Amino acid sequence: MAGFTTIAMIGCGSMGGGMALLFAENAISVSLFDPSESTMDAVIAKAEKAGYHKRVHKFTDYKSLCNSFSTPRLLVFSLPHGTVGDNVLEGLMPHLSRNDIILDCGNEHYANTERRQKRCEEPGVRYIGCGVSGGYQAARAGPSMSPGGDESALKQILPLLQKVAAKDKDGKSCVGIIGNGGAGHYVKMVHNGIEHGMMSAICEAWGIMRQLGMGYEEIGEEFAKWNASGELKGTFLVSIGADLSHKRKPGKESSPESSNHPLVISEVLDKVVQDITGEEGTGIWSNTEAINLHAPAFTLNVAHAFRLASAYRGDREQANKTFDGGFPPQKIQVRDRAAFVEDLRQATYAACLASYIQGMNVVAAADEEHGWDIDYAQVWQIWRAGCIIQADYISDEILAPVLKAPSVNASSIHLQHDARTARDIRNAYPSLRRVVAKAVETDQVAPALSVTLEYFKVIAGTDLPTVFYEAELDYFGSHMYDKKGDSDAQVKKPVEGKHHFEWKPAVSQAEACGKGKKLPS
Repeated sequence: MAGFTTIAMIGCGSMGGGMALLFAENAISVSLFDPSESTMDAVIAKAEKAGYHKRVHKFTDYKSLCNSFSTPRLLVFSLPHGTVGDNVLEGLMPHLSRNDIILDCGNEHYANTERRQKRCEEPGVRYIGCGVSGGYQAARAGPSMSPGGDESALKQILPLLQKVAAKDKDGKSCVGIIGNGGAGHYVKMVHNGIEHGMMSAICEAWGIMRQLGMGYEEIGEEFAKWNASGELKGTFLVSIGADLSHKRKPGKESSPESSNHPLVISEVLDKVVQDITGEEGTGIWSNTEAINLHAPAFTLNVAHAFRLASAYRGDREQANKTFDGGFPPQKIQVRDRAAFVEDLRQATYAACLASYIQGMNVVAAADEEHGWDIDYAQVWQIWRAGCIIQADYISDEILAPVLKAPSVNASSIHLQHDARTARDIRNAYPSLRRVVAKAVETDQVAPALSVTLEYFKVIAGTDLPTVFYEAELDYFGSHMYDKKGDSDAQVKKPVEGKHHFEWKPAVSQAEACGKGKKLPS
């Protein structure tokens, strides 16, 4: 940590402000910069109240900011994704020196990170893309961090990051050098894609339990059980689901826990807008990346589509009228509710596991394409605590044996080929199938759970109906096909088929018209 007794925090919103206080708590002097002086004043007030006297200061121009501490400087970005970061970088450049370090802790697109890294090469400024996870609470208490970029800069800042990052149950810091280039931001982007898949599955399970007749707090108690043991043990998203299920609006007459006050969850509208409003780009990017890299990500794709449909509440209200009330979920009747809830737990785990499998496949494909040399053991470590997708059972039982293997690389981390992972999928599959069947029967909203069932059928299937798909492609497009029995040893990269059949010979327009046949438009 020598040399970093003072840092700059540029962007002092909920994440940046929380991190500024976290650094101040660890005896670092923090120079703030934000277009809103009131935002900086609020951070300074919190620092003084916490006893971090004179450790946090505000600046209103780049020159005085950069003159406030010695070189090599460490400047931390906590900015919205996109052009804001470019503008800030250009404003800072005249005041920076060779070997200064910029640590971009925003949810930035990896391509923007790599473009800025190239921009910084000639002046000798080292630009690190660092994913930060855990939300604003973790930003204050210690987040999960995934830095990637210049190795010399990474080694220089790592001791500081290890001090402030979240600690796992063994006391180890959830931060590590992920790889070069934009690898750090890429891994965080995929983390968020996995997060969306998991959140969709958990909220669908919540909706199904509501239709089972379970009350809000009863569901919270069930989530607490899921989080305490079994395959969803130590799953952050399940644990906060258990917690929020009991939160009531405070009142003057009695405590917030009083049953006289309404549960907050009972007043929340079914509308997720972050993708539409531009607050969140990572879910969009992770799905775009999966498609561009030809990595099947059923659960992640449909979870994102679910969020998008959710956002357009007004459109859904109009369609509801058009469809005379739509297709509302019916109450679920089962002979053994406890057994069905256990099936639901297993089904939710299956979808969470599928989200991890799909996300890791996207990371591996990108690693091979970009040559980032990702350290997968470090990916495992940063997801151990302090992040939204923390899942202790998945981490210990599924990820650790694969990601921490001595010879692990991008071509060997495909979890769908791992026998231990397959065992859990086989165990959960009957429950997943029963839950999806009941959901279909009673019109439950369960897109992530349903598509996860399809995902497992497809990725382990060797007799898909795409036989007919391929035949039709060859019929109208001469796209070629392989015959049954042809070898297909290249698992990693499919190749074009070797055969074509002239299903219907092509004829000239004149010939077609002469025979009295109408050409397709």
